[in-house]
Parts: sequence; structure tokens; C-alpha cells
Amino acid sequence: MNILVINAGSSSLKYQLYNMEDESVLAKGLVERIGMDSSILTHKPTGREEVTEVSEILEHTTAIRKVIDLLTHKEHGVVASVSEIQAVGHRVVHGGEAFKESSLVDDAAKAEIRRLFDLAPLHNPAAMMGIRAAELNMPGVPQVMVFDTAFHQTMPEHAYLYAIPRVLYKKYKVRRYGAHGTSHDYVSKAAAEYLGRPLEDLKIITCHVGNGGSVTAVKGGVSVDTSMGMTPLEGLMMGTRSGDLDPAIVPYVMNKEELSVSEVSSMLNKHSGLLAISGISSDMREITEGMEKGEPNSTLAFEMYEYRLRKYIGSYAAAMNGVDVIVFTAGVGENSVVLRQKVCEQLTYLGVELDEALNAIRSGEPRRITTENSKVDVLVVPTNEELVIARDTHRIVLNSK
Repeated sequence: MNILVINAGSSSLKYQLYNMEDESVLAKGLVERIGMDSSILTHKPTGREEVTEVSEILEHTTAIRKVIDLLTHKEHGVVASVSEIQAVGHRVVHGGEAFKESSLVDDAAKAEIRRLFDLAPLHNPAAMMGIRAAELNMPGVPQVMVFDTAFHQTMPEHAYLYAIPRVLYKKYKVRRYGAHGTSHDYVSKAAAEYLGRPLEDLKIITCHVGNGGSVTAVKGGVSVDTSMGMTPLEGLMMGTRSGDLDPAIVPYVMNKEELSVSEVSSMLNKHSGLLAISGISSDMREITEGMEKGEPNSTLAFEMYEYRLRKYIGSYAAAMNGVDVIVFTAGVGENSVVLRQKVCEQLTYLGVELDEALNAIRSGEPRRITTENSKVDVLVVPTNEELVIARDTHRIVLNSK
């Protein structure tokens, strides 16, 4: 079975086409600047040269049509016709309480996703545009929604409820949902496999650290706590998101600066985090370069970022009454040698012993970065959220027949 995995953003669309017989990637690509002048489609068939097209792509339906055209192209394609794509899997950020696992797309599911727009206003509407575009271009082909929040539906009530009047949960489902679930699920299983140990016997702390970031406590293979909350704003300091803050700051700043709700939301989501503190960038690579040059704001931004990550690791070790494995993943977690070093150097109380030589190795494979004597295994595991989406889509479509 060939499965097309789609991750639709408001003005972008990422895709990968999988052959599920061996889980190989036949092609992948990205459509950027949808709805803008000079949209860019970058298409990479596996083992062949990358193709780039610049054209006018005003909406997602056209974007997917152009993707299909390239996937079936005589020279650049990887399948003879669209009929060779048997299913489509979509990344959907927020499934609320309605979706505890991945789900086939049907009218009821689409209606529920629309109802959840308020919980992920930047992401769920874009996912729906991707679903609709796939329906129009590939009528009759089964589609599956895979949710960032589903993995965290195993959190106990004492972990996901906020200490606010419970009527707000009963009426509006105000609670913690988490995010990056496909990544936390994938890397926790990959870590257990790498170590050759049963997942159900392990206490794992997974650190998905990129422009967005979250930490999850995985006990016996299930999520028992995670740092993101009702929305992706809670938790770690991120590229442009504030992460945890005193909620009283919001009305205080709104009053002092005469800000609207949308303006303060934009401030906390798009103009905070590393960008706000460094004054330079939301990119950890540029922050690290600035720190190495002695720029005080870059140094402060890095120290705040590392400190908050380390605090969450410590709190989840407490939540699980211990930890066996700590996993770093995603863009920053996989690539920032200095961040992993600074975090691990302050976790000696847990028995972490970093091997600096192993930590400095750059590899696309799972690897250990601690010594043989370390009481906690610290791993770097490249995430593969697209593969999780493809696997869930494959399983659900087969089971639905």
C-alpha cells in the first residue's frame, strides 16, 4: 500500500509518499507561500535530483493537485498514476477529548475537528483545508487523521485538570491536552528498542525540543504528564512562545498597554520566547552563535531555555518516582551539542554521566550519549512523525475493510 502523508499549514503543505511494504519513502516535498505570489514547490524523489517549481498556488486544492502531478510525472514521478496512492494520512494538532486515537475521516469527524478550531486556531483549520483538498483531488481514497494530542489521552485526571472551577471543564473542556504526541510516542518506542528493553518496564522522559518544544513523562509506554497544556503555549520556553508564566501577567499587560485579546495572544505566541529575550532570532543556531560571540542577550536566552528544560526533566523524574531514560529529539534536541551538554551536566543528582565525545557525534541514527556507568541512559533519537502517521493510516485503513 502506498500512503501519502500530508502536514498542512495555513500557507504551506509538507508531504511524503510511503511504500508500506518496507516503509520506504518514495518521495517527499514542501509547498511554500500558498496564497501568495511566487509559491514554491520543492519535490524530492528518493535517489534522484530535487525539483523546484515556482508558480501561483492560491489555495491547498491546487497545491495538492500540483503535488500529485509531480508524484505521477513521467520524469520526476514515483508512481504511474494517482490510483497507486491507496490512502492519505493527515497530521491534525488538536483532537480534544473526542479523539483518543487516530481516526478515519468522515462527516462526523470533520464536524468535530471544526468544533475544536478554538483550541488550535493556527493548526486545525489548516488541517481541514488539507483534508478538503485531498478529498477533491482524490475522491474515494480513504483518509485518516492522526492527532498530536491523542498520545496524551492516557494522562490521569490529577495531571490534566487545572485548579480552576470545574464547571469550566464540564462546559468547555478546559484542561491540558499536550501536543507532539506522535513524536513522543515514536521516540519512546524507538528508545526502548535501541536499548533492547521492554517499553512497559521503563520510565522515560522524552524532550521534543525544536522551535516548538515539549517534555513528556512516559511510564510503561503511556504518557502520564506532558508540558504543553490546553494549547501549545504552556510549558517550555520556545522559539517565539513564552511557555509558562503567571496568568495575572495577561490582564496586567493588557491594561497597561491597552492591548486586545488577539494582540496579547500574538505577543505570547509569536513575539516571545528566544526571539523576545535575545532580540536577534528564534533559531537556536543563531542564539548559540551569538552566545559564542559573547552577546549577553543571546547568552541569557540560552540560559533561560536550558534552565526551564532542565526543570521539567527534574519534575517528571519526581512525577514518575525515578527515570531510566532521557531522550532528546527534534531540531534542537537532535542537533544542539551544547544544549544537551549543559542540561546533562546539571543532572548528576539523577546519576547522569555524560560522555562528551559521544555527545559531539552527529548522526541520523539513535545513539547513547552517556557513559557505561551512567545510572540513566541519555539518548538522541531522531523523530519520525510522518512514519507514525503512515503506520496509523495503514493500520486503520486495513482494519476498516
